[in-house]
Parts: sequence; structure tokens; C-alpha cells
Amino acid sequence: MTYSFDNDDAEAGDRHNYLSTVCDEFTFARLATVGSLAGRRCLEVGAGGGSVARWLAERAGQVLATDINPRHVPGDAGYDVLRHDLVTDPVPDPPWHLIHARMVLLHIPERREILSRLAAALTPGGALVIEDWDTSFGKLVLDAPDAETADLVNDYQRTMIQTILPSRGNDPGWATEVGAAMRAAGLVDVDTEIHARAWRGGTAGAMLIEVNTRQLWADFLNAGWSEERLNALCQAVADPRLVVRGHFAYSTIGYRPA
Repeated sequence: MTYSFDNDDAEAGDRHNYLSTVCDEFTFARLATVGSLAGRRCLEVGAGGGSVARWLAERAGQVLATDINPRHVPGDAGYDVLRHDLVTDPVPDPPWHLIHARMVLLHIPERREILSRLAAALTPGGALVIEDWDTSFGKLVLDAPDAETADLVNDYQRTMIQTILPSRGNDPGWATEVGAAMRAAGLVDVDTEIHARAWRGGTAGAMLIEVNTRQLWADFLNAGWSEERLNALCQAVADPRLVVRGHFAYSTIGYRPA
């Protein structure tokens, strides 16, 4: 399978910035629930633009940020950076007190095996935090300037979750299964919180639609979209009259038995 959002694509920088705006507040609130990180070893897998690794580095004893292509992870922000493939490479330098992965496993067909390996790489009492979107719900549009715009954006979502992403190994409903997978891997005190909010056109949550579309442009054409409709979609998500619902973010935390 080919990873859906390559860090070498021109849109990758914007994508990481938008994801940080959309996700960081919820992520940081959840990470704060695992207790003090002072003197602790933390592993951030699929680090993307590095915002979570930076937050961890301000609080923890050691932080390692990994990514299959770490070109957008700053190398001078108080943490170590490693190029790492979750599918083929072993978990680096275990054990870890905290392992966090956001918007990573939903894209990887071997997600359950990887989750088990991450769980096994924890110290006794250590926490695994997996955060993914459940993108299986339709009807993204809460308000739009006209019915045609609403249909265009909702059709984008249908094409993404029914055609494009599954063809690349993505599981749109994986987030709802993480808790059960953690318990099957032997973790305890598993807890899930779910978060979503609305975004106006031109703001980060809506503009993610544009960068996703541009990164997967050829896939949309293969799925029957025209260049005209794709350009219209990119214009529509910048219109402040549009309001879209963000995907449901599932943040699941499990602990290795002490």
C-alpha cells in the first residue's frame, strides 16, 4: 500500500500546520492526564510537523520523535529525531514510559500488529496513547452558501472514505476499535475520549480538505471527478459561509500493568 499523505508533497507543510491547529489542544489535554513526565522517556511515532514532540520535550526527560519521512520534524527543538518505519523496523530503544501516535495507525494495514508491539515496548505502568479520526460518518456540511456547495463537500467525503483511502490501506472506522485492540494487547485501565468541533471555510479544519484534495488529486480524477469540480471544491472550502464538522477524534489511553 502507498501512504496517502507523503511528506515530500508540496502540500505536506500546510497539512501539518492545519493538523496542529485542529488537534493539538485536545492532544495536549489528554497527554496531561497520564501524570508527570519529568524524567520520563517518551516516544512520539509519526511525528509529522513535530508539535507534539516539542510539547513533550518541554515536560519530559527524554523524547524521541520518529517518522517514516521526518523532513518536517525540526531537529533543534529539544528532542531527538529518527527516520523509522513502523511496519518494518522494531520499536526503537525500549522501554518507554509514554508512547504516542496521532493520525498514524489508521493509515497502516498492519495497525493491530504495530499497536501490540508498541504496547510491549512500554515500561510497567507506562502509557500508550493512540489518537485517530473516525472518518466513517458522512454529512460534513453544517452550513453552506447553497445546496450545490454542500453536495460538493459531502461528495468529497464519500469519495475519500468509500474509494480513495480504503484503496491505500486506510480504515475509516479504526478509531472505534482501538480500545478493544489495547485490551487484547494486555493493556489495562483503557480510556477513550471523543472530540469534534465545527470549522468555517478558510480556517484550518476546512482547509485540510483542500490540502487533502491536492495531495490526492490523481486519485480523485481516477474516481471520476473532473478538474473543474476539484477546483470548485478547493474554492468552496475557503468561503467563510461554509461550515464543516470536524471528524470525531478518538483519543485512547491504555497502561501496561505495573
